[in-house]
Amino acid sequence: MRSPRILMLSDVYFPRVNGVSTSIQTFRRDLDAEGCASVLVVPQYRESRQDEPGIVRVRSRYFPIDPEDRVIVAGELERAVEALHCDFDLIHVHTPFVAHVVGVRLARRLGIPVVESYHTFFEEYFHHYLPYVPRAVLRAVARGVSRRQCNAVDAVVAPSPQMAEALRGYGVRSEIRVIPTGLDTNRLKGGDGAGFRARHGIAPDRPVALTVGRVAFEKNIGFLLPVLDRVRRSIPDVVFVIAGEGPALATLKRQVSERGLADNVRFVGYLDRSGPLLDCYRSANVFVFASRTETQGLVLLEAMALGLPVVSTAIMGTQSVLEGAGGATVVSEDEVQFASAVEMVLKNRELQASLGVRARQYVEARWSSAEMAKRMLELYWGFTGRAPAVPAALRPVTPT
Repeated sequence: MRSPRILMLSDVYFPRVNGVSTSIQTFRRDLDAEGCASVLVVPQYRESRQDEPGIVRVRSRYFPIDPEDRVIVAGELERAVEALHCDFDLIHVHTPFVAHVVGVRLARRLGIPVVESYHTFFEEYFHHYLPYVPRAVLRAVARGVSRRQCNAVDAVVAPSPQMAEALRGYGVRSEIRVIPTGLDTNRLKGGDGAGFRARHGIAPDRPVALTVGRVAFEKNIGFLLPVLDRVRRSIPDVVFVIAGEGPALATLKRQVSERGLADNVRFVGYLDRSGPLLDCYRSANVFVFASRTETQGLVLLEAMALGLPVVSTAIMGTQSVLEGAGGATVVSEDEVQFASAVEMVLKNRELQASLGVRARQYVEARWSSAEMAKRMLELYWGFTGRAPAVPAALRPVTPT
């Protein structure tokens, strides 16, 4: 029996760099290796990009709240799917916006199952972008919308047990399956840390703390600046590298200037995972992270897979990533405690090396992307095996 053919829909994908884009790409690659073909329909962006096979770009519009994002034109999305003339067995929606509305509508019309990944912890997200609306109101709206959307699909994929528990607390009745995004460690080879330091004016012997990800308010990077200020008291030449871009960038740069940290901070922008980002990881001595909204925390896995010790809080999805993680030091969101942990790692090269080995072993043993793809395929099989019969007039025709 052939593997199910999957239609994936998302309101975001590369060149927009974030965890959703990375998750989709990782699953598609590993599902394809299992013989499960998929077509992914995503927005067009201004930047041109050489796409992988099976990606369809759809006309999109400017999104005023967040210029990095685009809004898919719903009619264009439906027409693009109809033009594929493919006999899909299941629709997998990855974002709760236009892709969700169109995906549910198409699935019901075609009589095929629809599942949706819940990638973003929205109740801790909206208040950063709508600060004049009471936080309790935004949280209630986020929970209500999430409940309705999740109950409109046949199953929800949660990237961590903590996110699954939160969804059940919202009143989600649909099946919830915990399937994290894994990591293909074979794609994380090489990297020139010395070259990265040279390009960014960082001396070979300067201690480097690194964070990677979207530079957004909900990532809580602002908390790390006073931490750096404390670390600087005992390690004056410490450098904090922030890799990424986003709406909080201007605010963070202003805070760096106000604190007199300009010589201790490098903003290096988005870096391609196929080369420059590997160089960036290799240049660091410790990875620091304090996000409050992660449904998983893929950059933590990337850092540990590359043998980089981690100092991080463990909130929401990062709890499942860091639980029992060799090579990671988990601290509370406390400036003194966090700074002390960073100093301990930076001041002891032998400890750095030991933690790095344990971090790499932990990821290789527990976070294989191939194994996660097999779990996703099992979910697909479970639904396509009991999908209702569809009248031939409603099902797209597969070209011969």
